[in-house]
Amino acid sequence: MEAQKDELWMEEALREAQSAGAGGEVPIGAVVVCAGRIVGRGSNRVIRDSDPTAHAEIVALREAGRVAANYRLGGCTMYVTIEPCVMCAGALVHARVDRLVYGADDAKAGAVRSVAQVLHHEALNHSVQVTRGVLAGRCMELLQSFFREKRAPK
Repeated sequence: MEAQKDELWMEEALREAQSAGAGGEVPIGAVVVCAGRIVGRGSNRVIRDSDPTAHAEIVALREAGRVAANYRLGGCTMYVTIEPCVMCAGALVHARVDRLVYGADDAKAGAVRSVAQVLHHEALNHSVQVTRGVLAGRCMELLQSFFREKRAPK
């Protein structure tokens, strides 16, 4: 049952990622789900906003915080199409998100398991439960096709 819900919410994150890609951004999308409903959506907006912190996860956390009227998002789950970077993983800890579900691993910048393990550092005062690999193939294909198109000769 949980796996089906995870796939349903990851589909929403994939829609956000597709929107980012259509706008020329790296196609990464995220949603924050609390009590069975989406309270935050985000897609990469670093180029559009000229903001290096406007990663999909940060955008979704900002919206969720506004909706919840609280920067603490206990009881919530973040769904994101790729393994979060150090900044985004740190934000999940600071927001006290209970669970992270992500699609594809990020061998170059992933801070959950691939390059660093931010979410379970013993010195931190919060730990995030992690489920990885949900719709991973689709998440990775979206990224790879975006970069293939960007690098194709014109």
